[in-house]
Amino acid sequence: MSFKDTLLGLLIIAIWGVNFVVIVWGLEGLPPLLMGALRFALVFSLGIFFVKRPAIPFRWLAAYALLLSFGQFSFLFCSMALGMPAGLASLVLQSQALFTLIFAALLLKEQIKFAQVLSMLVAGIGLVLIATSSADTEMTAIGFGMSIIAASFWAVGNIINRMINKQGYKAGLDLVIWSAWIPVIPFLLSSYFFEGPTLIINSINAFNWVSLMALCYLAVAASIIGYSLWSYLLDHYPAGQVAPLTLGVPMVGISASAFFLGESISALQWAGSGCVLMGLLINAFGHKITIKLKNTALNSNSSKSLKS
Repeated sequence: MSFKDTLLGLLIIAIWGVNFVVIVWGLEGLPPLLMGALRFALVFSLGIFFVKRPAIPFRWLAAYALLLSFGQFSFLFCSMALGMPAGLASLVLQSQALFTLIFAALLLKEQIKFAQVLSMLVAGIGLVLIATSSADTEMTAIGFGMSIIAASFWAVGNIINRMINKQGYKAGLDLVIWSAWIPVIPFLLSSYFFEGPTLIINSINAFNWVSLMALCYLAVAASIIGYSLWSYLLDHYPAGQVAPLTLGVPMVGISASAFFLGESISALQWAGSGCVLMGLLINAFGHKITIKLKNTALNSNSSKSLKS
């Protein structure tokens, strides 16, 4: 990457990492499902002025919106409202990469390679360590469980992305924005039935600048700006070079949560976090390393044969 694009990549990492702190601030004044509805309503109402409607059939827009947008963020916001620390949420959510491997094998019949199996085992150990630490920290079991479900919905959304691309359409920023009105409906319905009209009315009456700034950050910075820059990098560089940037998000998320929210992570959670990150690194780079080792071995054997 050029120096300018490297800086853009770092900016994306910073925006998406701090995003988890902003979610916590937003939840102080808004219930999670109502906040999800307002976030996506803002994404759609602002984004349509800058991005043209994609030539993608409605069924794909709906599938993307309901699975990735509503499914992922309803569980993520609720998990953090129910005791999932922001820093750990930023890390656990990255397990979507591992769930994507599983769903791709089951639904798309993609072959899972040895390095990917190893990455799932290592990261799985890390998730178990984090899960078993809930009794000793502020993290709740239900918060952790809902974060895992959120990561699963993200993974299914990734499969929808691949299927859209296989259909000959481009799943980019325009898809994010023009599908954003769809999750507003299930978010509002869920908020009405689970959070109740009284809480909704009280939250709107008590709406303040903190809630407004949180919504603007989630909609403008994390969604519109973040995905705009992400789409730009994917258009100019191979996906394999861009995708590993997301490994930096939990590091920013954990650091920002410690600085702004005073969150602390236990020794067991640090160990689990290390395993998850190691698993993600193996998933991102393990196959390339395996290929290089095989090529090195083949070249070595060839040179020995020539000498003999």
